[in-house]
Amino acid sequence: MYLFLKVLITSIVVVLISEISRRSTIFAGILASIPLTSLLAISWIYMERQDQLEITQLSSNIMLMIPPSLAFFIALPYCLKLKIEFIPSLFISIIVTALVYSLYIYLLGLFEIRLK
Repeated sequence: MYLFLKVLITSIVVVLISEISRRSTIFAGILASIPLTSLLAISWIYMERQDQLEITQLSSNIMLMIPPSLAFFIALPYCLKLKIEFIPSLFISIIVTALVYSLYIYLLGLFEIRLK
């Protein structure tokens, strides 16, 4: 039951942002840029385990992963401006983002920054 409630609340947030984007892409963009997924994940961890160390590690890892995630938001509009259809643009953006993540994690390792 609890898992169902978590999925339901999380799904409602995503659908709500999608519906808001019909009226205002700016407002939807602001809502989507707020770390809602992170906030929900941290809240679920706290409610389930109240493990502040786990929350601290997750928060630190999220912060470290923000820079490579921006690759998606650079690649997607660039592909679309090149008149590449949406689905191929989406896949290209995902692949570019995965490559940037791989390179970024490799570079973190060179600086002896380990993800926990």
